[in-house]
Amino acid sequence: MESSILAVAELYQIKGDLHYDGEGVSQLAHAWQCGQLAKDEGAGPQLQLAAWLHDIGHLLSKKEGTPTSYGFDDQHEQIGGNYLARLFSEEVSRPVLMHVLAKRYLVTTYPEYRKSLSPDSVRSLVLQGGAMTQEECIEFMALPFSNNAISLRMWDESGKKSDMKMPAKADVINELLQLAEECR
Repeated sequence: MESSILAVAELYQIKGDLHYDGEGVSQLAHAWQCGQLAKDEGAGPQLQLAAWLHDIGHLLSKKEGTPTSYGFDDQHEQIGGNYLARLFSEEVSRPVLMHVLAKRYLVTTYPEYRKSLSPDSVRSLVLQGGAMTQEECIEFMALPFSNNAISLRMWDESGKKSDMKMPAKADVINELLQLAEECR
């Protein structure tokens, strides 16, 4: 197995237990839940992997704690998407790069969506530019992978269940490794 894929797994092994204020799950539990939601909805392996890894930028960031709580946007989508672009196809990296734009799009086009946002997502939304203009919505939907980014974003908000039973950490990381290898 390629060392860069192992580095991703090691990152989740070391930092996967981190929590962010306003989220009821660890980074690894959130990644696993999002991946399961994508799988359950019949997403292909690349989009499943994007769902798993969409927040990897938080783990790669050098910022301590919850950056949004002190008014900082860590631009995790850019950090993570650019990192993943070196390892995987655009089908993995682009939805990750676009999942914050998808949140802004959904808040604009589906007012009920805003009510589903966790406290940290609400905080970060302000820092990330808030709701889109109509012109920005049109531009976003014209981008390749915009629909995949929207799907990913929906799983992102749904994948924060603190009462959901996750398999053992080693089993979860092994599942991630197998999916990543399939997407190489």
